[in-house]
Amino acid sequence: MEPYRIKSISEYHKILGIEGPQHPLVSVIDLAKVSPYQEKVTVIFDFYMVSLKRTENGSVKYAYGQQQYDFDEGILFFIAPNQVFSFEPDEDFSSSGFVLLVHPDFLWGTPFANKIKEFDFFSYAVNEALFVSENEEATLYGFIHNIEKEYKSTIDKFSQGIIISQIEAFLNYSDRFYQRQFLTRKISNHQILERLEQLLDNYFEENLQIEIGLPKVQYVADQLNISPNYLSSVLKTLSGQNTKQHIQNKIIELAKLKLSTTNLTINEIAYELGFEYSQSFSKLFKAKTNVSPLAFRVSFN
Repeated sequence: MEPYRIKSISEYHKILGIEGPQHPLVSVIDLAKVSPYQEKVTVIFDFYMVSLKRTENGSVKYAYGQQQYDFDEGILFFIAPNQVFSFEPDEDFSSSGFVLLVHPDFLWGTPFANKIKEFDFFSYAVNEALFVSENEEATLYGFIHNIEKEYKSTIDKFSQGIIISQIEAFLNYSDRFYQRQFLTRKISNHQILERLEQLLDNYFEENLQIEIGLPKVQYVADQLNISPNYLSSVLKTLSGQNTKQHIQNKIIELAKLKLSTTNLTINEIAYELGFEYSQSFSKLFKAKTNVSPLAFRVSFN
């Protein structure tokens, strides 16, 4: 089914069956006042959407990411313009929480128009949810109330700046909570690292590097059902290195094994590891080890 594109905040209000927004470019929606859909919906928004949703009854499947979660605190998720979002509730589903909608035109001409794109949770091709505690949720609600209060007041030359400052503070706190999530969910994160190591082992054992080339970050993330940015964020929290660096480390590990235990030439080793050109292999090896492949081999003789 083709996703339905929603071009304006006013159109989204109309679809939800609620009164029009009091500001055409920014709005807060109370989910407790919205009648939920009872069928699968797939949409693309032309504006930013941030939602904190607590399920009150029933259940719902969200297609903002495929990471498995293991606890049930409030779920906060972020959708950037032009990202596909879908959800499929059961017939008893109902929820509470809020949705913050911000059209890019509201930010146009301000420094925050570019800064908002720097938040990782907006850049994911497939978005992962953020779990927040009750105290964290209360903090975020404070900014939401301030935003809502401001655009419901008389609009003047200060209104845009005040609202943007509240949105920025909201996202900065969200970023803090997001980084905390990587630290508090250690078991799940370590399972991701273990699955990555097993995936890379299998990749080279099955000689996929010869068939389809060196493993790419996107390929690895797809196999783990995690977005590339989320995977790199988890890995950097655990090891200080991103996904690309983990892949390179695996390549160097295998290269050292071949250099020290076989009589294969440098060119042959480069080919077996999936490099199209041996010079590329030698350059990576020296960058990671500070010695050339040949010098490394000589050190074992």
